[in-house]
Amino acid sequence: MGFKIGKGVAQKIVSSGDQDKDDKLDFSEFSKYLKEHEKKLQLTFKSLDKNNDGRIDFMEIKQSLADLGVEVTKEDAKKILKRYFCLFYSCIDVDGTMTVDWNEWREHFLFNPATNLQEIIRYWKHSTVLDIGDSLTIPDEFTEDEKTTGLWWKQLAAGAMAGAVSRTGTAPLDRMKVFMQVHASKSNQISLVGGFKQMLKEGGVTSLWRGNGVNVLKIAPETAIKFMAYEQYKKLLSTEPGKIKTHERFMAGSLAGATAQTAIYPMEVMKTRLTLRKTGQYSGMFDCAKKILKNEGVKAFYKGYVPNILGIIPYAGIDLAVYESLKNFWLSRYAKDTANPGVLVLLGCGTISSTCGQLASYPLALIRTRMQAQASVEGSEQLPMSRMVKKILEKEGFFGLYRGILPNFMKVIPAVSISYVVYEYMRSGLGIQK
Repeated sequence: MGFKIGKGVAQKIVSSGDQDKDDKLDFSEFSKYLKEHEKKLQLTFKSLDKNNDGRIDFMEIKQSLADLGVEVTKEDAKKILKRYFCLFYSCIDVDGTMTVDWNEWREHFLFNPATNLQEIIRYWKHSTVLDIGDSLTIPDEFTEDEKTTGLWWKQLAAGAMAGAVSRTGTAPLDRMKVFMQVHASKSNQISLVGGFKQMLKEGGVTSLWRGNGVNVLKIAPETAIKFMAYEQYKKLLSTEPGKIKTHERFMAGSLAGATAQTAIYPMEVMKTRLTLRKTGQYSGMFDCAKKILKNEGVKAFYKGYVPNILGIIPYAGIDLAVYESLKNFWLSRYAKDTANPGVLVLLGCGTISSTCGQLASYPLALIRTRMQAQASVEGSEQLPMSRMVKKILEKEGFFGLYRGILPNFMKVIPAVSISYVVYEYMRSGLGIQK
């Protein structure tokens, strides 16, 4: 049996197996590379072989695409697979049976270190790495390969770090959004320039980052709880073991988001209070928690909880629906020469879908923020959700529910850009293969 290896593939093999970084492969390095790569190929093959008969047929591959969140028609799947994997042609299917056994799979991919079905399709995962300051999206999907090899926790760690840097970079705009949500009205018009001048005059440059510490601190527990809850809800809600449909993913994601928000919600309240605080009001997060508990009781830590939980449904639903629509549109119209949509397409789809989700849930987010801030605003009435909505509509009209949306939209592009760049650096640093 002979192998024809291209120059680019040979370079990838050397790069993957070269442990002493001398740009060469000795026999031991080459042997180790082959053993490790064969293990990965076996994991991938087993994950594709749904009925465990030792062969992969077309329907199993189509189902694997669906499991990874890529719903495609039979014709579209054929086009993509025909161009990237040659699964139904002589390059893999050497015996012409229209199926692929382990030996055929191994012989084709053994000297192709970067090409396997899940790596290519993983481009299209709707990743929450695009952090725009709201953690209401459907959690990350991880393949069995990623779970087995432990890549999932590295992905989550990279995403958490990207979110922390992104939120810190856009914190002034986030504080302006909260400031306008709570204080702006028809009688108290607050412009962006005027608002920033007011903040700088009251507390100096550092005041623009008030509340950012808690906002960053809550990323890790929220991400971990959401991921663990999502895995459990998927098992409970999926009608077929190992398979999850789009509506089941939405339900599991919404419930996981609600579970995570319930657990970390006191931190959400403290973030709002610290963001709006005046100089000297609180010395820090613990002082804030202590004063809220002493003056308002435990219930204060869950003010605005109902509109916050209700906001998960329109956000996650529209975010997922828009992303799926944009993804399927690109696949059906532009997937001619490559399954990889490229960075700009992925960023564009993720940004548009997240922005649409925010637009739909923004009124609930505004109500939540006002309820969280009520006791800290002088002269503010302690109103329940229904009365607050009614009051805003009567005094400010429908657009009163969208106060502060300008700085919110202004932070989307820088937030996504920072998230993506930091995420890629973290992936590289943690040794996650692209």
